[in-house]
Amino acid sequence: MPMYQVKPYHGGAAPLRVELPTCMYRLPNVHGRTSSPTPNANHVQGESDPSLRALESRQDNILKRLYELKAAVDGLSKMIQTPDADLDISNIIRAQEPTALSTSALDLNSVLGKDYGALKDIVINADPASPPLSLLVLHQLLCDHYKVLSTVHVHSAVKNVPENLLRCFGEQTKNQPRHEYQLGFTLIWKNVPKTQMKFSVQRMCPIEGEGNIARFLFSLFGQKHNAVNLTLIDRWVDTAMFQLKEGSNKEKAAVFCSMNSALGKSPWLVGNELTVADVVLWSVIQQLGGGGSVPIPANVQKWLRACENLAPFSTALTLLK
Repeated sequence: MPMYQVKPYHGGAAPLRVELPTCMYRLPNVHGRTSSPTPNANHVQGESDPSLRALESRQDNILKRLYELKAAVDGLSKMIQTPDADLDISNIIRAQEPTALSTSALDLNSVLGKDYGALKDIVINADPASPPLSLLVLHQLLCDHYKVLSTVHVHSAVKNVPENLLRCFGEQTKNQPRHEYQLGFTLIWKNVPKTQMKFSVQRMCPIEGEGNIARFLFSLFGQKHNAVNLTLIDRWVDTAMFQLKEGSNKEKAAVFCSMNSALGKSPWLVGNELTVADVVLWSVIQQLGGGGSVPIPANVQKWLRACENLAPFSTALTLLK
């Protein structure tokens, strides 16, 4: 029996009909209005105004140019299969010719900064057991361009230094006051794992490695190269310091093969002028005592003789005797 008795909601036996909604919100039908304006015929047909057509034409032109650039890049990529491919790209781009070393000297203030009367002194620490011949060659070349005050010192930790290394800069006669020189070049024979160069403690950190120091010193000549030749020079310097100096006989043979190919097309490794690549590679070959068990190709031998015919190279070579 129910607790509360309620009258039935619907009467009799008539079925209960509930109208359910077919949409969440009801809005008046705008299409049924007779007073509403008819849509624009041009809009219905999809016609665009002149500004849109001009924008579309501009976009098509840009896409066409992009496709042309992509095709050009794809063509260049097929010319160089790998990053280390021995490709003579010097014939592809010859935008600039290198400036000869016999040109006027570079303004040192633009490279080394102004010291307001103080002498710009480059200090190099080198191990007498492995003298950096490339730096000695560059020192001689710098003396041909600037007034260089050259000095040699021996660190207290080094006991025995050969007499020829103590006189590697020759007899230095200091007849002029210090402030009349353009550049100071101080070499300290010291027990260091790598050759170090210090120029300005306040403005730069020490530079380590014979190849890196040679790059810095050669930049003082003001020689100009295009991007392609600069890349080739850096590659040769890295090849000399890592592959030729520290590599196996197989790697050394590959270096001599690449050198022989390059020297068959030009008198020097990069073009018709002496570069830091020639100086560093010559230095490493002399430090190794030649090719050792690896035979030296004919073009490389001819190039070695050409280097030794220059006074800075022949002077540095006497230090090994």
